[in-house]
Amino acid sequence: MIEKRVALVTGASRGIGRAIALRLAEDGCFVIINYRGAKEKAEEVKAEIENRGGEVMLYPCDVADFEACGAMFQDVIQTIGRIDVLVNNAGIVKDGLLMAMKEEDFSKVVDVNLKGTFHCIRHAARQMIRQRSGRIVNMASVVGIQGNAGQANYAASKAGIIGLTKAAARELAGRGITVNAVAPGFIETDMTAALSEKVRAGAIEHIPLGSFGQPEDVAEAVAFLASEKAGYITGQVLSVDGGMAM
Repeated sequence: MIEKRVALVTGASRGIGRAIALRLAEDGCFVIINYRGAKEKAEEVKAEIENRGGEVMLYPCDVADFEACGAMFQDVIQTIGRIDVLVNNAGIVKDGLLMAMKEEDFSKVVDVNLKGTFHCIRHAARQMIRQRSGRIVNMASVVGIQGNAGQANYAASKAGIIGLTKAAARELAGRGITVNAVAPGFIETDMTAALSEKVRAGAIEHIPLGSFGQPEDVAEAVAFLASEKAGYITGQVLSVDGGMAM
């Protein structure tokens, strides 16, 4: 059995997930990097953690698949013996105006972002209940708080994550498990790198701090909520958005 705290981060092969995996490894966690298709990127994160002296393993799994998630957590428990931290970061976007949005695009985003979060909580909580301890951190978004034109599916999925976070926090608090959410704003990732300069400039006008954030800004918030220092915090949404949603 691993003596370190064990943290599983979904969608950890790039961007915010990568930064979270690195930060939790820095805090001494044994990190499980979940990914769906980006194996090469996931292996790069694994190598970076190992080069820094950390311990890590990879686990491919589509979080939108309930049974596959169950198998992933079962394998982790059988192999490692415990799970202390779950970070539900995996997510996708399929943007489009509401009146032109395809039903399958709405469903796919909800399946990955919202149902994927439910799937992982559902399977991880069983072990955390046995341990009578655990930290669950879900990735919401400023879009889930205030909406955004052209992102009805994404906004709905992220708003749903906020509601799921609060409900799960109430259900699991008596077993020593905290459940919180982090709501990033515009963060420098592959996703925002594709934005035109005009769109970037328009976005920055709505950010009081006047710039996009870095993945490490989000990772720091997650690391705090996953730590023992946040033991009396549950059911909360911590915005990391430069002031957008205040």
